[in-house]
Amino acid sequence: MSTEATSRAGRTSPAPGGLLLCRAAPDSVALAARLLRERMLLTRAGRGWSVLVPEGGPWLRGEDPVDRVMTGWATALAVGAPWPVLALWWDADRGGYTLASGFRRPVGYVWLTNGTPAGEDEAMRTFAARLGLDPVLDVQSLDRLTAPDPVADARARLRGLLAVLTRVGLDLPAGLAPGEPADRLREVARDRPDARPVEGEDGPDTVRGELEAVAARRLTPWLPWSGDPKARALALAQMATGLPLAAWGLRHRSGGWLTAGTLLLAHGALGLSYDLTHPRD
Repeated sequence: MSTEATSRAGRTSPAPGGLLLCRAAPDSVALAARLLRERMLLTRAGRGWSVLVPEGGPWLRGEDPVDRVMTGWATALAVGAPWPVLALWWDADRGGYTLASGFRRPVGYVWLTNGTPAGEDEAMRTFAARLGLDPVLDVQSLDRLTAPDPVADARARLRGLLAVLTRVGLDLPAGLAPGEPADRLREVARDRPDARPVEGEDGPDTVRGELEAVAARRLTPWLPWSGDPKARALALAQMATGLPLAAWGLRHRSGGWLTAGTLLLAHGALGLSYDLTHPRD
């Protein structure tokens, strides 16, 4: 075996983990993230970006692989918000990302642990277009991440992806990097002066109350609880999307997709309920 191959084989495979990067300020992300009902730490990650660091996850309990869980969470956050969500995930065998944006189909890419590309090149171009990256310079940088590279493992590939995103304002705090152990990620996030914990609420009334407050501050007119005519259509769309997602997750025993579908159904149902109990003038 060559020295290079030996070096790569001797690298320690990372334990499963993930990060959720949201292209929005922490105040906006905090409200949406509480609907996931998971313990997370939230902190700023550059100009117009925030990062959610899970304090645990179904993958730690053997319920579902980390990629499915992170994709489900990203999808649930993005459908109910006007900003995209980028899920980074890794385990002992692979590493990758999923970009969720509105009701569009999520796009993602995967690398094996040793850095071997295992995705479709078109996904990178779609990724660049949805985030408004430079169609020439940035796409060239992304294309290099899909080419063979004997010295770049999955961890390095994900860091290369993050380097491209610095051109659109992303600036992850030092220590919050793909492949880092979960306890290290939590420690770094907790040490941030603007860090805040995010936890699930006790019931729908509490969530509804907070969303009413946000709507009162004119966050977005199309939020389900805003009273805007667009809200009813959005709530119906969320329910129409959530039902097949929940059914698919239940049929395939996928906790991540089941959670995403259930949250969308609940979010849409609360929106319709508010619309019916608070008629517009």
